Amino acid sequence: MKNKNLLEISNLSIAFNSDKVVKDISFTILPNEVLGIVGESGSGKSVTSLSIMKLIDNANYEGSILYHGINLLDQTTHQIRAIRGNEISMIFQEPMSSLNPTIKCGIQVKEILEQHTSLSNKETNAEVISLFEKVKLPEPETIYNKYPHEISGGQKQRVMIAMAIACKPRILIADEPTTALDVTVQKEIVALLKSIQQETEMSIIFISHDLSLISEIADRTIVMYKGEIVEQNRTDKIFNHPKHDYTKALIQSRPPLDYRLKRLPTIDHILEKKAPSEEITKEQREKAHHEIYSKAPLLEVLNVKKSFFSSTGLLSPKKELKALNDVSFKVYEGETLGLVGESGCGKSTLGNSILQLQELSDGEIKYRGKSILNLNRDDLRKLRKEIQIIFQDPYSSLNPRISVGRSIMEPMKVYQLHGDDKTRKQKTIELLERVGLSEEHFYRYPHEFSGGQRQRIGIARTIALEPKLIVCDESVSALDISVQAKVLNLLNELKEVFKFTYIFISHDLAVVKYMSDQLLVLNKGKKEELGDADEVYSNPQSEYTKKLIDAIPKGK
Repeated sequence: MKNKNLLEISNLSIAFNSDKVVKDISFTILPNEVLGIVGESGSGKSVTSLSIMKLIDNANYEGSILYHGINLLDQTTHQIRAIRGNEISMIFQEPMSSLNPTIKCGIQVKEILEQHTSLSNKETNAEVISLFEKVKLPEPETIYNKYPHEISGGQKQRVMIAMAIACKPRILIADEPTTALDVTVQKEIVALLKSIQQETEMSIIFISHDLSLISEIADRTIVMYKGEIVEQNRTDKIFNHPKHDYTKALIQSRPPLDYRLKRLPTIDHILEKKAPSEEITKEQREKAHHEIYSKAPLLEVLNVKKSFFSSTGLLSPKKELKALNDVSFKVYEGETLGLVGESGCGKSTLGNSILQLQELSDGEIKYRGKSILNLNRDDLRKLRKEIQIIFQDPYSSLNPRISVGRSIMEPMKVYQLHGDDKTRKQKTIELLERVGLSEEHFYRYPHEFSGGQRQRIGIARTIALEPKLIVCDESVSALDISVQAKVLNLLNELKEVFKFTYIFISHDLAVVKYMSDQLLVLNKGKKEELGDADEVYSNPQSEYTKKLIDAIPKGK
């Protein structure tokens, strides 16, 4: 068995109507192997993985997917159900939408065991607890009785892993299992999958758009581009000696950690063999900083505190959670202040407090030297024009029922800018073109755009009011590496043109370091470290900062 392929995909093509999204691909997976599949959204990697489980009904297939000599594409619904979850299992990208919000976590895992095993009720419960221990969930008995919304993103993903490995499958497909997670949690999940794989000797197909992350876990890697396999080899060879220009582009699109570029190279930039971007020298950076920090601060955050209280029972005392605990810093005009930390560290609470979307428990926030706490309605309205936000998920922040053009015009109308709708429409078209879209996009709706395009629409809507300070709250976290590079370049370009000041919030220290002048590290509501971004990265003073830096995927 050791010399035989566990799974063999031969000349597989997948089409929806006449649109072929996977084109004549072939690859194998060996027993006890981790195979990485890397590529951007639309490359065909997820469609390929779903076809292995035969989870796509309306597709036209050519070729074969052989498992133990059986072509999975020829299996009936009843036959494939015996294989799904039992022989071949899958971890999906978004655990919140994959887990049933109305059923407790333990029961959801128990249902898998009840379907595929003949264990008694007592044995099934014990097995679920054992699985929760195996995926290193804290207090497994407590998690068993919790609903998905009551646990963190990393814990939800661990529940999904427990569900996927419950029946000891021969193949585990992990489709972008860490995309929206903190870098530290991401590292933990990758290490967990690796240890489970080594213990059980199952094979894993690990799918991601991040080649650096793939290199941390995969033995071999396949690179997909526009539905085709452009390169496949041992992971270390692909990472250190890429042959295809697209593979090189994927590696180079990630913000470099040991030097600074004026613009990040994008996939198109590299495929068109354009000259590389200039590096920013230490002297250029020092000169720019001297100019920025010689002025009065635009924003001052002084000893801010924010507590939330929760009650564990009717007669129990309320439990205090300090989301912000005596945090102070200054933001200067023309600066990008990076704000980094894990989920729950207080980043978004701080951003919402600056935007006056959340009331502080204590402390002071000043904008242009004046307190912005306790403003009257008119003054708060003026402040909201000056300070804007770019959200993490542009789709949920855009109204799906109105065209994107009208969405961008809406804040202009509220603040009575540019006189009339005709002028506003022209300004909106100019903004769309400024962010890399076109006039025809004015009439389209949010669902008609890709994730990267929707983020550009969100940026256009934010800058429509010509604000002075913009809070970017995880605004590139869910994007492909290459799309992320384009959006980061756009943000820097807009900053130069419109003289914006940014507070850039993210859990990804590599991205924050690239964007930032100063870097503020938050940990459990407290200021852990504050200083020049390059200095904090090269010489971190805090153990927590060192842990964040160590968690960045750096490749083999």
